[in-house]
Amino acid sequence: MTSINEKKVVFFGCPLDSDERDESIQEKLSCMGAGDIIDDPYPFVMNYIREEVDPCLWEEIGSLDVPQWLRPVPPPTEKGLMTAENFVSFIDNNGCCAFAEMLGEHVVGEISPHIPCMLAVDHSLTGGVFKKLMELYRPEDTSLIILDSHTDALPASLLSGAIQYDMEANPHSMYDPSDPFLKDRPESYNASSFVWGLLEAGLVRASNLYLIGISDYPPKHSFRIKDERIQRYVGFYAGLKKRGATLITKKDLLKAPSRVRQILRRVTTSHIYVSIDMDVGAGNALDGVRFRNWRGLNERQIYGITGVVQEILSRGSKLIGLDLTEFNPRRAGPSPLFPEDRTYRIAANLIRRLCFALSEMV
Repeated sequence: MTSINEKKVVFFGCPLDSDERDESIQEKLSCMGAGDIIDDPYPFVMNYIREEVDPCLWEEIGSLDVPQWLRPVPPPTEKGLMTAENFVSFIDNNGCCAFAEMLGEHVVGEISPHIPCMLAVDHSLTGGVFKKLMELYRPEDTSLIILDSHTDALPASLLSGAIQYDMEANPHSMYDPSDPFLKDRPESYNASSFVWGLLEAGLVRASNLYLIGISDYPPKHSFRIKDERIQRYVGFYAGLKKRGATLITKKDLLKAPSRVRQILRRVTTSHIYVSIDMDVGAGNALDGVRFRNWRGLNERQIYGITGVVQEILSRGSKLIGLDLTEFNPRRAGPSPLFPEDRTYRIAANLIRRLCFALSEMV
């Protein structure tokens, strides 16, 4: 058994969790002081890797320190900081960007030329790692393959406009019109926009971008709505496709399961970075993720996609990095609170397949 690139995989983690939604804040408050919750996905996933993968093929450098109030389960001493205003301020002032940049420096300084594998909470951290790797590899030679229920490429202004329209036109809108943080947000680098940031900076070419499993692609009828806010919103998705990005929705996958194989076989770049937002399986394969507003793929379907990626790697493209993000350690298992959940088990299986060509799933 050999590592897929003849290089070592180096694991590291970052439990940054700046989620500003009330649901998340209330979860954090309810878990404060619970000594039986380990709020970092890193040790759980690594337990499987340590037991099941030849230690000659990988190394680990642990998790980065995160301010206590920005962790998934802050201690009771941080209760006063658990407000939407504080989390919104962190995001709107590009706190996610600062952490992502720090991680990029960390990857190059500690891991290069080996293969980084990040286990993290906030998906925006992917951008920092990828950006730094593009100083070592060229965007034209690198494909970015993302498995996610969300597109993560939307400027805040477009998302805000679409939400405002929904609150006005939809009597069953999930959004609260009295929530002051749903409007007038500045453009910032965050988990919903980091892919847009990479595209705008020229760090990834649209023709080398593959977004797989998304559920937030606008329905057909929305393209006929005349409201300017919705036209800008749906136009952005259409623009991504026009620029050459590949968007494969969950509906596409269910309708034509072989489509992923057909599309990914076109990947000819010499290097590939894979980013897996674990909510791609939310409510179906697993539950231990931050965003569960869309029901994701099942376990077999997720393995099928990564199996195709592994085929590409076996033909000669080199894996230059992998990350698994959007864990919610408050809900992930198997754990004493959620013994049936397989979030960490599935994550380890995906790493085994993509990094070490181990196809058997546990």
